[in-house]
Amino acid sequence: MFNGIIFNQGKVEKLVKKKKGVNLFVKSNITLKAKDLGISVSCDGACLTLVSKKNKILEFYLSNETLNRTKFKYIINGDMINLELPIKKGQNISGHICQGHVDYVSRVKKIKLVDKSYFVEFSANR
Repeated sequence: MFNGIIFNQGKVEKLVKKKKGVNLFVKSNITLKAKDLGISVSCDGACLTLVSKKNKILEFYLSNETLNRTKFKYIINGDMINLELPIKKGQNISGHICQGHVDYVSRVKKIKLVDKSYFVEFSANR
């Protein structure tokens, strides 16, 4: 969960295109430790998983689905992006909290592994 208040930014240093996605490398002064690998980081509003961190370079993997549904489809080297770490237990919330409300129940029709992500198809009979 995030609170929507941006305290950090990063600069896109490198994009490595893969067959089914892109590895995004962002330089930032954000404070992270080795144990933080795998956490979700809000990157310009898109929730991305931290793949690696070396010095001040953060690496995220974006599947083609993520690219097609976010502004990252148009990202280039040198672009600045907003970064937000997830809320920690006991942290003051000065923005707004987003939680996972259940609005609908459906059946899973198909699950397909696509590179490092899963494409899940649901029925939508309302």
